[in-house]
Amino acid sequence: MGTKDISNFHIPNVSQIPGSKKVDLRNRLGNVGGNEAAQSEFKNLLNEQISNEKINKAHQLDQLAQTQREHGIQLSTHAAKRLQERNIDIDSNEFFKLKDAFQKLQSKGGKDSLVITDKAAYIVDVPAKKVVTAIDKGSIESNVFTKIDSTVLV
Repeated sequence: MGTKDISNFHIPNVSQIPGSKKVDLRNRLGNVGGNEAAQSEFKNLLNEQISNEKINKAHQLDQLAQTQREHGIQLSTHAAKRLQERNIDIDSNEFFKLKDAFQKLQSKGGKDSLVITDKAAYIVDVPAKKVVTAIDKGSIESNVFTKIDSTVLV
């Protein structure tokens, strides 16, 4: 088969439709046509999906809070908001990197410090063992970090 076969392909003209076509409105999701059962089924599925997402999100936050309690590292409200806005996920690997960074900074006397990982940068309050804010890796270059006394790369 060559390109000559393709040039013989006929594309139908659909710009004009003869006559008027009646549209069957019974299967629409809106209330038009009285198909409330389909609408409520869709609403139920949608509400169930939204509810499951909320439960999963709450479960993830609970796990993060539990891990924080177990390992003594806290997230400030601002940091939690920044993590969510910047789609930074603190998984167990990232959390243990932060934990190691806190230990190193404490041993060196760091107070307000910058922790840089392969995912993000974090401003941390070492004595309070608290993550103050987070910046995603892509935005690190355009930021100026002030009022820090130490930096650690983990």
